[in-house]
Amino acid sequence: MSMNIAIDGPAGAGKSTIAKRLAKELGFIYVDTGAMYRAMAYYFLQHNIQGDDETAIAQACPDVDVTIAYENGEQQVLLNGSNVTAFLRTEEVGNMASATSVYPAVRTKLVELQRRLAERSDVVMDGRDIGTCVLPGAQVKVYLTASTATRAKRRYDELTQKGEACDLQKIEQDIIDRDDRDMHREISPLKQAADAVLVDSSELGIEEVVSEIRAICEKAKKERQA
Repeated sequence: MSMNIAIDGPAGAGKSTIAKRLAKELGFIYVDTGAMYRAMAYYFLQHNIQGDDETAIAQACPDVDVTIAYENGEQQVLLNGSNVTAFLRTEEVGNMASATSVYPAVRTKLVELQRRLAERSDVVMDGRDIGTCVLPGAQVKVYLTASTATRAKRRYDELTQKGEACDLQKIEQDIIDRDDRDMHREISPLKQAADAVLVDSSELGIEEVVSEIRAICEKAKKERQA
């Protein structure tokens, strides 16, 4: 039986960074759910389906298969068996993914594909509703968070390192507003699963967070074997 690790939490908590590092250390597959949405968007573009044509998109969803594989340690995204990794980071694909990810048919299809992948492989998956909706049966569930001030400072540092002018207070307010939207959205709102372990990264570095989650995984593994 495969082992699934679900990491949920608000924007800027470091979920993707931690999930990727954890998956690498454990030898698990990191499921990049965003890349899977982009692969579906690429399919729609290739078939000349408009982003605002919800009916056509819903009709196309059954014909799409997206999965994640690794070659030489690098993640590859397969669309109906073809490697499309190189085509997923264009602005056109990103815009299409943003436009189509709101449709229930797209989400339903991708949740189905993500669950199928988790059934046959050891995976680490991060998001906002992985432990509550996508993988409710995950053996390890972590709710990774940090204070809004900490998350804002991380984002501020990231942007300034790129040479972008930004306002720390505005960034923090944007994070507060996004948290509110995510927690109160109608479909799959952000919330801590009842059986998830809370990990606050406000005062922790990446290695410390990974170490803490690995300890949680080891405890879960021992409990399964008992």
